[in-house]
Amino acid sequence: MSQNEGTLDQLYTAVKEAIGDAVVVAGLVTREELPAFVIEVPKDKAHGDLATNAAMQLTKIAKKNPRLIAEAIIANLDKSKASIESAEIAGPGFINFRLNKSYLYNVIEEVAAKGADYGRVPARLGQKVQVEFVSANPTGSLHLGHARGAAVGDALCNVLDFAGYDVTREYYINDAGNQVVNLCKSIEVRYKQELGVDAEMPEDGYFGEDIRGFAKELVAEKGNSLLSLSDEERTKFFRTYGLEKELDKIKRDLGRFNVKFDEWFSETSLYETGAVVESLDELKARGQVFEDGGATWLRTTPYGDDKDRVLVKNDGTYTYLTPDIAYHRNKYARGYDQMINIWGADHHGYIPRMKAAMEALGNDPAKLTVLIAQMVSLFQNGEKVKMSKRTGKAVTMEDLMDEVGVDAIRYFFTMRSMDSHLDFDMDLAISTSNENPVFYVQYAHARICSIFRQAEEQNVEVLPLSQVDLSKLTTEHEYDLLRKIGELPEEIAVAAQGYAPHRLIRYVYEIASLFHSYYRAERVIVDDAQVTQARLALLGALRTTIANVLRLVGVSAPDRM
Repeated sequence: MSQNEGTLDQLYTAVKEAIGDAVVVAGLVTREELPAFVIEVPKDKAHGDLATNAAMQLTKIAKKNPRLIAEAIIANLDKSKASIESAEIAGPGFINFRLNKSYLYNVIEEVAAKGADYGRVPARLGQKVQVEFVSANPTGSLHLGHARGAAVGDALCNVLDFAGYDVTREYYINDAGNQVVNLCKSIEVRYKQELGVDAEMPEDGYFGEDIRGFAKELVAEKGNSLLSLSDEERTKFFRTYGLEKELDKIKRDLGRFNVKFDEWFSETSLYETGAVVESLDELKARGQVFEDGGATWLRTTPYGDDKDRVLVKNDGTYTYLTPDIAYHRNKYARGYDQMINIWGADHHGYIPRMKAAMEALGNDPAKLTVLIAQMVSLFQNGEKVKMSKRTGKAVTMEDLMDEVGVDAIRYFFTMRSMDSHLDFDMDLAISTSNENPVFYVQYAHARICSIFRQAEEQNVEVLPLSQVDLSKLTTEHEYDLLRKIGELPEEIAVAAQGYAPHRLIRYVYEIASLFHSYYRAERVIVDDAQVTQARLALLGALRTTIANVLRLVGVSAPDRM
């Protein structure tokens, strides 16, 4: 057994090995003929701690009734090897196992040894994963869709890192399109208007108050000096200035949301380095493009797209797809084992064409995974909210952080699978009741901390684990908590494999619920000092587990509430 496996993983492995040995000793099949079989936790605790379908899987090879096979397995089972107390046959041939609960005590020792790293899976050497998320146009405030992408994307990166992957977080800056041209024109117009110069906003301009604010700052800082620049110099200045201002605002909001990126990749750099032209040339060299109607097309239908796509329009300008192909070609060139994009709900149709383009370039499309973060609807006082009370415009990520706080947003936005629509109840998110799931979970952590403060006030010294008799943990509530704590490494691995950080929200809610039930049923600090120490050891492991999971999903674990 690997010493890096979690305690429960080790136990499952031991039980599986004991079953395999029993099959061979019973002469049912040779070890080479042993088929795959499942070890799982029964849904009903009355059926025991573990169950297997091994007997049924052996029926065809052993040519016997599954119940007879199950009897032979049980008769030849080395129970001591896998902490098995008893085994019994159920139904057509399932075997249910009851285990010696002492195996659960190792969970506390494992958590104590690993601390903030409890749940971490061993490093997967060479497994480099890049996650690109948010990537909003730098022309305005982040909105709710961006906030969900940020919450889920960052949580996914944390989970992948904890699952042993080498993770790079990347933000793609769309700084080369018409939106940026309109942004710099809008700032220039507002700047001129501040100086009393007659100027009209472009039809596709940005009319927000932030643009007026930028213009006022420029007048205060530069006076009318920008008017003396040439048109080319002035356009270049406003473009650089506008992008810096908008990106600073995005970075400020993301920083407040506790989301940081390793790479900020500029679309403009693809043009400056010639990467866009190189991509087109490579596609041409591979025979993947054709000319029609004065436009240049990419053959994407041979790779599963529903129609071929235009790369260069008949006026000589590029479509959105062309620089995006160059960007993804660049990603592949950087040598990632897996690239994950988190896109908004309106980009679903873009997936097959991008995968087709990568395959046309000779890249493995399976290395590119696109996840869709569906829309968020806000509700307050039972009604759908569309406009910010502060500005009268669409609700921004900043508005929501002001209204309900980062913890609630990150918990709620990660709570559901990202491909499902999310209704966000703002009243529930700020309530201090057990109906509010983030409060319920954080309160579990705070309540555990308060128990340790009570112990200190009552002069109960928390002993080192080596001096604690964990066999004093004997209640079903305690066994349930120990099992759940022991499941975390496997939960991390499954969440990473399925790109499903919402699994951890479900896990931490379930473990908080088990704790609240335990707290109602049992006192921790009791007259029996040995029981007290064992229960404090259990709660210490539980506190670490809750804090670790909340950290992964970007939610704080308060000591007091």
